[in-house]
Order: sequence, then C-alpha cells, then structure tokens
Amino acid sequence: MENKVRVRFAPSPTGGLHLGGVRTVLYNYLFAKKLGGDFILRIEDTDQSRFVPGAEGYIFECLKWCGIEPDESAIHGGDYGPYRQSERKRSYLGYAEKLVENGYAYYAFDTPEELEAMRQDLRTADNPAPQYDQTVRGRMRNSISLPADETKTMLLKNTPHVIRIKLPDDEIISFQDMIRGEVHFNTGTIDDKVLLKADGMPTYHLAVVVDDFLMKITHAFRGEEWLPSSPVHVLLWRYLFGEKNMPQWAHLPLIMGPSGKLSKRDGAKYGFPVFAMNWTDPATNELTEGFKEKGFLPEAFLNMLAMLGWNDGTEQEVFSITDLIQKFSIERVHKAGAKFDYEKAKWFNHEWIKGFNAEDLRLKVKNVLEDRGLEVDDTILLDKVINLVKDRCTLLTDFYDQAYFFFRSPATLDIAAVRPKWTMEKKEFFISLCQEFEALAEWESAFIESAFKTIATEKNIKPGELQLPFRIMLVGGKFGPPVFDIAGLIGKQETIHRIMNSLEQF
Repeated sequence: MENKVRVRFAPSPTGGLHLGGVRTVLYNYLFAKKLGGDFILRIEDTDQSRFVPGAEGYIFECLKWCGIEPDESAIHGGDYGPYRQSERKRSYLGYAEKLVENGYAYYAFDTPEELEAMRQDLRTADNPAPQYDQTVRGRMRNSISLPADETKTMLLKNTPHVIRIKLPDDEIISFQDMIRGEVHFNTGTIDDKVLLKADGMPTYHLAVVVDDFLMKITHAFRGEEWLPSSPVHVLLWRYLFGEKNMPQWAHLPLIMGPSGKLSKRDGAKYGFPVFAMNWTDPATNELTEGFKEKGFLPEAFLNMLAMLGWNDGTEQEVFSITDLIQKFSIERVHKAGAKFDYEKAKWFNHEWIKGFNAEDLRLKVKNVLEDRGLEVDDTILLDKVINLVKDRCTLLTDFYDQAYFFFRSPATLDIAAVRPKWTMEKKEFFISLCQEFEALAEWESAFIESAFKTIATEKNIKPGELQLPFRIMLVGGKFGPPVFDIAGLIGKQETIHRIMNSLEQF
C-alpha cells in the first residue's frame, strides 16, 4: 500500500534514554499501530565525536523492556536499510553536491580559528552569539565570496571544507504542524546550517531529510527543541524532493521538571529517575538510575508517559497499551510543556500493581526478593504473599519490605515498642498460645484468630493489647498485612518458633 503510515524514532547513541525520548517512541508507536502502519527505529550516529559505546544496544534494551518492538531496525531488518546513518554515509554527498550545483548550498573553507575570530569580532550586547548567515557569509572564505577558479583549486587540493545551506534573504517559511497548526518562520533569523561536515558525514539537517525520503516516512514526531530548525528542513525538502513528499510533522511539548526542562540533574537533585533503565556512563563510570530498577512496571511507565501531554478527553487515567492504541490521537497532544510529577508517576505504578494478579507479578517479585538474598522456591506461597501485600506496594522494590518476613525470620525485633507494657501475664499468654497452636488441626487465619482470642479471654487480657507483640514476634516491627494472615502463611511451626524466640528476647 503506497500511502501506508510509516513513522520513525531516530535517537543518537550518546547516552541514557531520557523519558522524553521514550514518550516520543510511544507516540510514534501508538500513531502507527492505530493506523496499521510501521514503526521504524533509525540510529542517527553521524556525529562520531559524541558516539558512546554500548548506547545503541541500551536503546534496544529499553524498548524491549517497554514492550515496544520496532517493525524495522538495524536488528529487526527491513526493506529500507541500512538503519544506521553511519552505514549510509556515501548516499549523502551526492545530495549535498546537488544542492551546491543548483545554487542552494555552498562550500565553506573557514577554519575553526577563523570562525571563532568572526564570532569575537561581531559579538555585541545585542548579538551575543553571531551566526554564519546571509549578512556574514560574504566576508568568510566560501564558494560565494571566493572566485570560482580559487574554489575549484581548493577543492582539487582537498582543502578541508563543509557544505552549508544558502538560506534565502528575508523569506517566510510556513508549514502545518499536527499539534501547533500553521507555523511561520522568517529566514532572516536563521543561520546557514552546515549540511555536510569536513569528514564527509552529514549533519542532522541533511541526514534527517534524505533518510525520511528514502525510508518513505509519512509522519515525523519530534521534540519542540527541533522547531527552530524546521524551516531549514522545509527548504531541503523543497530543493531536493518537493514539499509534497514531506512528512507531516508534529513537534511534541517539552517535559518540564521542577526548574525548567526535565534533566538528569533534576533526577540527581530530587531523587527520581529520568532514564528508562539504569545507564552507566563508560567514560566516568557514573550510574544514573532508571525507572525499571527503581521498581516501575513497564505498563505503568508507558501509561504515565502517555499522559504527559495527552489525554483522551475523559477523566480516565489508567490505560493499557491496547487502550492507548485505540484512543490515541496526535491532535489531542497539548502544545504547552507537560510537568513531570514523580508522585503521580508512583501513583500510576501503584494502580498497576494493584490491578495485576499474582501470576502477572510473580517473576518480577521473585527477582526483587532473590536480588536481596531471599530463597523463593515455593510458588504457591509466593502467589499468596503477593495477593496479600500488593495493595501496600507502590514500587516493585517495596515487595521486599512488605514480604521478606514470609521467607525469613526477622533479624531484629522492635523490642522497645513492646517492653513498656510487657508483663508476665502476657508471656504466659503466648506460652499457652503456642500449646494451643500445636493442637490446632486446621492452620488457617480464621482458626488462628479464634484460638488467639479465646485464650486472651481466658487470661482476661484484651486481644488488642496482644496483637502488637504478636506482630513484632512475626515480622520484627509495626508493619505488614493482618497478623493472622501472616501466621497462616508462614506455617504453624515457624509461627511457634518465632514466638518462643521472641519471648527469650522480651
């Protein structure tokens, strides 16, 4: 089908995958799947100076954890490869030179020192960052300012050079954004962007246009930070392939943190993750924690991201990926920046944990417990424990604190909470309780509770005064689910053992 929807996510392998990047992936994916289209992952690795080993594999691992599989990529293959820009290097030179031949671009031979001198000379209070634009290009060393024969000689000598787009003077460039409506730019405010670098690699500006054309991309969603570059891309489409072949664009709102655009520094300062998964910078060995390792479910993570800048027009907040595919509309994405709220993110995770059954959570919880040194071999017990404590867990990591005592006796007891009101009568109660427990034929919470209250009545002690010591005996502190449920799950002999061991310490 010629007009099949084709969208792409095109990250640079330069580090961890920010939640804003995952949201871009998600919106692309939802849009494509709703319309029966394809989602392509293209690695934009043309800036070799910023390339970080391991970053590409990390991107794929993040998407795998999220449950988002590309239809085409360097791993998945496809009919429009290669899917790494560095492997497409030879294709860009021809397009850049075609632009020069047609008068839309030019060779620039300026050295880094000459560029810096230009910036120093032209810097003023009103113009703190001078640009290489139509007012400046005539005084620099390029094929516009130099005689044609000198330019030709320099090219024959392989003099280092770049190719820059020649922006028209004072022209209004317009296009229709799917989120923002009609957008206008004056070319007089934009510099002559480099299209092809001295090493023969394209910049983002040339590569994104050429690749989107060759890969037949129909819709391009990207962050609003690329909005100022869009007139350059419109012109490149016009000059190379015709604007009628240009994808429909949507520039997504920024995700805002406590003090501006959400950044890794915000996460470090305020103690929340900003990357999908743990990322260790190979250069500094610095670890940045991810949502996965923090204890988020991928379903909750995607649900939270979908709501950062979009809603379906109702009060509904919890959506499965199937719901999102059905209900997503790019036109309902907001223009304004979306504020990231970590407490709200945790709320989504809590809702998803509560909504899952034990079977859904079993493997993840088992991993959490075993990572902390617990042996979890009894699946039936684990499922019962999950169902008992899941409503108390906001993050998957909370399952350890809420459940470890089902699999191991507490190492310490909060004796200080018991000792002020501890009496010989209470000690005798627990000794009698252990004897009664030994005789119980049915070991279930209802029978345990009945025996507990019967003996309390016989000893003339209020059951409420005995439940706190009983809880501390079983779990070590003043927390956990109903105490008779705990006893029912850890078993008769373990319950008696913990009581007798605690009496010695009390």
